[in-house]
Amino acid sequence: MGGLPVIGKWQSKDVKKVEAVKKTEAEWKRDLTPTQYWDTTTPGVYLCAGCGAKLFESKTKFDAHCGWPSFFAPAGDAPLAEHVDSSLFMKRTEVTCASCGGHLGHVFDDGPRPTGLRYCMNSASLKFIKSGEPNKT
Repeated sequence: MGGLPVIGKWQSKDVKKVEAVKKTEAEWKRDLTPTQYWDTTTPGVYLCAGCGAKLFESKTKFDAHCGWPSFFAPAGDAPLAEHVDSSLFMKRTEVTCASCGGHLGHVFDDGPRPTGLRYCMNSASLKFIKSGEPNKT
C-alpha cells in the first residue's frame, strides 16, 4: 500500500492478508488486454486484470451514465484498498487492488442504495468472467 493512508469503510485491518503478485513487464502486457468488458449486463464476476482477485459481482453493477463500469459494492472478500488521491486539484478516494497494487479507479459517495457508494472502475483494470465459465487466470 506504499504507506498511503487507508480511508473509507474498509480499513486496513479489514483487508485480507494476501501474498503480493510479482510479474515482469512482459507478463503484465501478456495478461492485460487493451479493453475489458464494461458495458455488459451479462451475469458474472469482475476480477482484477492484473492478478485475478475477485473484485465485483454483476449484481452490484449499475449504469452511472459516466462511461465507466460502476458498482455499488465490492464482492464480499474483495482485496480492495482505498487511498487519498489529491491529484488534478481535487480530493478523491483512489481504489487499488490490495493483492497486486494495481490502480482500479475511484469510489464516490453518490451511488444508489443500499450503500450510497459508486465504485467507478477503469474497464482496463477488470477482467469479466461470465457466470458458469471457468476462471483461466
